[in-house]
Amino acid sequence: MLRRMVVPLIFGLLGAATLIGLGFWQVERLAWKQAVLADINARIMVPAVGLPAVIDRVRDNYLPVRVKGRFTGEHVDVLVSRKQIGAGVRVVEVFETAAASGVRRVLVDRGFIPDDMRNALRVSGEAEVIGNLHWPVEVDGYTPPPDPKTGLWFTRDADAIAASLQTEPTFIVAVGPTGGNIEPMPVDTSTIPNDHLQYAITWFLLAAVWLGMTVYLLWRIRQRTV
Repeated sequence: MLRRMVVPLIFGLLGAATLIGLGFWQVERLAWKQAVLADINARIMVPAVGLPAVIDRVRDNYLPVRVKGRFTGEHVDVLVSRKQIGAGVRVVEVFETAAASGVRRVLVDRGFIPDDMRNALRVSGEAEVIGNLHWPVEVDGYTPPPDPKTGLWFTRDADAIAASLQTEPTFIVAVGPTGGNIEPMPVDTSTIPNDHLQYAITWFLLAAVWLGMTVYLLWRIRQRTV
């Protein structure tokens, strides 16, 4: 009887140990992700500073900045959908600001316009913008190019938009209204997935089920040999 039970027992213990190990790995990932989110929130909340002369995308990501200048009216619309509101676009517009080296042309994500208001008059001109430097990672191998008929972009690709509008690839996401009926969509951590706790619970539950099935199998083997 013992010989017949050894293989299922080893198989059951190894399987359960693997599943439990995956659960603890997700617990470690949870702690890591919470630290990342805390760091991002800390970066977002510091007082706004002037636009750095030289920008480092790693060091300056999420840095709050304050810039004065003017919106030129040159823009692209990026397709987006909002819960309980529906489809619309993010307005990414060229912003010109004075600098020691001359006029800098940067990009400002002004925020959201519902689809039915896309053709309404938009306010540009002189403005002061407070926002966060950010370079969203939204492009993947399935992202289509901008639609030539509608002019819609499908992701906020800072480099591609900068090339299209002839600006430096500096991307500022406004935290407050910038004029007109454009609703700001500031940077936050709500869209960053953090499902590691659910994954950990799933692995631990699978380990419990695996052990339960192992115990049941061993009981069946014992009953057959009694």
